[in-house]
Amino acid sequence: MSEDKPEGERIAKVIARAGLCSRRDAERLIAEGRVQLDGETVTSPARNVTENNVIQVDGKPLDAPPPARLWRYHKPSGLVTTHKDEKGRPTVFANLPASLGRVVSVGRLDFNSEGLLLLTNDGEIARRLELPAAGWVRKYRVRLFGKVNQTDLDKLATGVTIAGVAYGPIVADLERSKGVYSWATVSLKEGKNREVKRVMESLGLKVARLIRVAYGPFQLGQLGEAQVEEIPARLWREPLGIGRKKRDAHDAPWKKEKARNKPGFAKTKRR
Repeated sequence: MSEDKPEGERIAKVIARAGLCSRRDAERLIAEGRVQLDGETVTSPARNVTENNVIQVDGKPLDAPPPARLWRYHKPSGLVTTHKDEKGRPTVFANLPASLGRVVSVGRLDFNSEGLLLLTNDGEIARRLELPAAGWVRKYRVRLFGKVNQTDLDKLATGVTIAGVAYGPIVADLERSKGVYSWATVSLKEGKNREVKRVMESLGLKVARLIRVAYGPFQLGQLGEAQVEEIPARLWREPLGIGRKKRDAHDAPWKKEKARNKPGFAKTKRR
């Protein structure tokens, strides 16, 4: 006989969704005794709450969570994808418009990598987009240093193991070469830490530039460097399997626009 699933959600998750801080920071607030549930101090983050509970942080009632939103951002090279960097390097989040409020990234791009980075104010959406099981394809344009041909790149199609780490199948197509420099298009599903750079190094190549141009159906398109643009909810709710009863208020300006004409969204070809 299976046990019933606890009602509600973990309190730290609810605090994070309200936009006050990250889930990890919420757990720290709880450990410091700064969170009250129905008037009593919470001592453990392993508490489930429902909409009927009253949560307070530092004596102030928690705001209702804002509608879930998703943005595409053109990350420049030279930014760390983190809220705080121990080395004092500039971060993605410090360079975003203040109007976005608190957001999290869907995965990361390395310090010297650039291109499409998805941002959301909802950690559950980020988790759904990041899960390898979801099968979201990440697509990159890569400038390579070293002699390479298509036969070399085709070796990646069945996956490789490097220093004990197994990398899944990678589709790499050589675009053009001039001397020891080449451009290639690389598509993969897992997106492990520094995956593209490591698999190319296994072929004797160095990555001189790495630009993410797509994440699932979402495209970098003509979005300028350091620019950020919201993706209308109707374009991501269905792919993520999220339904809704009514249109979110921030979607209103898009109501007359056809999805197929929206930049940043890949068109699906009929077969």
